[in-house]
Amino acid sequence: MATLKDILRKIGAVKKTQQITRAMNMVAAAKLRSTQGKVEAFDPYAAKFAEVLENLASRIDPDIHPLLVKKESVSQVELLHFTADRGLCGSFNAQLIHRGEKWLSEQRDQGNEASMTVVGKKGRDYFKKRDVPITEAHVQVYGKIDMSFVNQMTRQLTDRFLNDELDEVYMMYTRFVSMARQEVMLVKLLPVEPPQVDEQEESTRSEYLCEPSAEELMIDLLPKHISVQIYNAFLQNEVSEHAARMAAMDNATKNCKELIQNLTLAYNKARQAAITAELMDIVGGAEAIKTA
Repeated sequence: MATLKDILRKIGAVKKTQQITRAMNMVAAAKLRSTQGKVEAFDPYAAKFAEVLENLASRIDPDIHPLLVKKESVSQVELLHFTADRGLCGSFNAQLIHRGEKWLSEQRDQGNEASMTVVGKKGRDYFKKRDVPITEAHVQVYGKIDMSFVNQMTRQLTDRFLNDELDEVYMMYTRFVSMARQEVMLVKLLPVEPPQVDEQEESTRSEYLCEPSAEELMIDLLPKHISVQIYNAFLQNEVSEHAARMAAMDNATKNCKELIQNLTLAYNKARQAAITAELMDIVGGAEAIKTA
């Protein structure tokens, strides 16, 4: 049985841990607010940009732009994979890594050679240890990237696609839905494909009047569309990380509080037992003196 001193030491250690988790929760909440503002401002633009480009792609000949043309055979694929640079955010990184492994396994089963461009230290370290071909790794870049950085990434991916080094390019990231829900998304970046719609959706979808022609717009906007989707993925993954860490630290703080209550109860019971034992010794001694 633990002594009173041991229990007090455990209570002190848990209280220090609780202070750390509470502070990390507050830091994550502050970062979440700033990043969430960027997401709320940029996500509608990215969604409308994608809608317009997909609408244009469904109305023109795919041969108008090489980024729209499907390769005759697919053998080399690349995944732009996002994780966080740090842990202590619940299952956030584990879900992304698990889905990334599943994607790699599916590509190998299809006979394709799969490589990865990773964003985030956790994903880089994990896949590097498992000898997964990593084309490029970007770590400690969240909160620092701008469109010039994203345009450079886009240029590298599109150049490799146009030079037949890659047949398809996918992107995997976590999309922020709410504080309690973040979804892992798998998006096909290249080649750009129009959405599959049924007849009912076709009759209700918007029809855009283009000036200049749809073909000219596609040639000019297609590379920008890929950059917009990648930049949006950066923002979505970052705000999802902060939300997951905030929830994890909040749960950890509650668990610390519960543990402190249980340890305090155990301490009080042990102290009461010690006091009772001492009283019994005193009473026993007094009775022994009386009968002597």
